[in-house]
Amino acid sequence: MGVTPKIAPSMLSSDFANLASEAQRMLHFGADWLHMDIMDGHFVPNLTIGAPVIESLRKHTKGYLDCHLMVTNPLDYVEPLAKAGASGFTFHVETSKDNWEELIQRIKSHGMTPGVALKPGTPIEEVYPLVEAGNPVEMVLVMTVEPGFGGQKFMPEMMDKVRILRKKYPSLDIEVDGGLGPSTIDVAASAGANCIVAGSSVFGAPEPVQVISLLRNSVEKAQQTLIQ
Repeated sequence: MGVTPKIAPSMLSSDFANLASEAQRMLHFGADWLHMDIMDGHFVPNLTIGAPVIESLRKHTKGYLDCHLMVTNPLDYVEPLAKAGASGFTFHVETSKDNWEELIQRIKSHGMTPGVALKPGTPIEEVYPLVEAGNPVEMVLVMTVEPGFGGQKFMPEMMDKVRILRKKYPSLDIEVDGGLGPSTIDVAASAGANCIVAGSSVFGAPEPVQVISLLRNSVEKAQQTLIQ
């Protein structure tokens, strides 16, 4: 069973002063999701956006808001983000080892799609229980850079995690985030990633529509090969 490509421009690389028009532009160019990086200045050093910005953006778009929570206490964010209009809620396994079952249940009960992320130094085995639970996460986000900052260099060694996940869970949505663009998409797609977060490679391109199309085509070709 194959999985569908989902191209998610990282809005952290957009012009925040024109967030609504930037979101509309990305969707017009063929993006499937809008990736929203929510950082608390504690789990990661940087501080970005929260529920008020999600709520403001939701008034201007019906797009899927793929929220990545780089925060120490993700439970505190479930209700505010649900009310704000978040679509997906991806929390970090490093912050949720004691309460992930409650967290997944709360995310789903508030109408959002749960995902789990892991930092480069975290073993892939730590997410298995969350994928195999009776009430499982629906996506795993493999960080291909250290979370907290945009513009970092892609870490190809993280593709071993993606390959293991894809072999173990053929129908799972597997997302990669960090340093993805035309020069790195093929290795990520061939490893089995189907949800692609791309920031500067899309927003910094002369023709973002071409980059989004290239990312999608790479995933589609790789998925055809993996199915065969």
